[in-house]
Amino acid sequence: MKPRAWVLILVPALGLGAFSIWKARAVAHELTDPPFYQPQPLPRVEATYADLAKGADGDPGGTWAVRDVEGLRLWTLTRPTRSPGIVLMLHGFGDDRWGTSPALKWFPRLDAAIFTYLRRDDALRQGGRKPFITFGALESQEVVRAVHALEAQGWPRNRIHLMGRSLGASVGLLALAKLEAEGRGPLAGFIWEGAPLGSRDFAEQLIRGPEDRAWHLLAPPIGALAARWAASRGGYRIEETDPRHALRNLQLTTPTLCFLATQDRLAPTSGQRLLLGSFQTKRVVEVPTWHLNCSQVLGPGYAQAIREFTDAGPKKSGDPKAP
Repeated sequence: MKPRAWVLILVPALGLGAFSIWKARAVAHELTDPPFYQPQPLPRVEATYADLAKGADGDPGGTWAVRDVEGLRLWTLTRPTRSPGIVLMLHGFGDDRWGTSPALKWFPRLDAAIFTYLRRDDALRQGGRKPFITFGALESQEVVRAVHALEAQGWPRNRIHLMGRSLGASVGLLALAKLEAEGRGPLAGFIWEGAPLGSRDFAEQLIRGPEDRAWHLLAPPIGALAARWAASRGGYRIEETDPRHALRNLQLTTPTLCFLATQDRLAPTSGQRLLLGSFQTKRVVEVPTWHLNCSQVLGPGYAQAIREFTDAGPKKSGDPKAP
């Protein structure tokens, strides 16, 4: 082969290889340390929580308390009247307890609890070691501990709801598999929207982008490399982030409400339906949008669907209010 021919082959191959490594590295860093995430200043967080405590527009507000339990800082909002249950809200990718806290307005009849995975917001504000996001591997273990903490406070398991959107949905599914494996019965319910199918799939979808780009055929190998890179940085196994792996051969007894975003590329419909197959009792609300936009598209119907689902929970027996 002539030298010129070698050049025509090697130069594009080297360029393609360099692009693949650069893209994989960028996605791996985004998976473990999203560059767009910046924790809000504490005064702003405190002001938001104070406003939520006052209540408005049909939300009764309540009283905040904070407890440090098993390495977590768990915030709880107690409603002014007796509540039949409590919802533990799980934040999504590149978010924290402040960003997710307004979602408690969708549960005006329930107490609420919330925390930031790995206490990442506190670590970043204090300038300490920055915990890497592990895409559910460690975060799901914290959710299990948070549920145990609520049980220790007096909440029966069948009166504890989980809600997660985006990565929070995947974290919730991973935690739910662990909780039901304990053999202590179902939770009251799990409300979710747009669960990524693990770090490898999410990396691939990030590379594909909102529409197929010129390099979308390279998304699977680059996504796989990015996921392995991220797992090495975060110290976890890729399988620990995949709810399909966690739910394999399981039939969950916790009822679920899924807002199924039918135009979602980051959490494709086919994968969401596969996850739904692991639930014995389910309600699905299809919405023609991407995940995280379901509430805007449905408007008041979003909160109504949640209220109907939570109201259909366990029948009241005795005093359901935790001490």
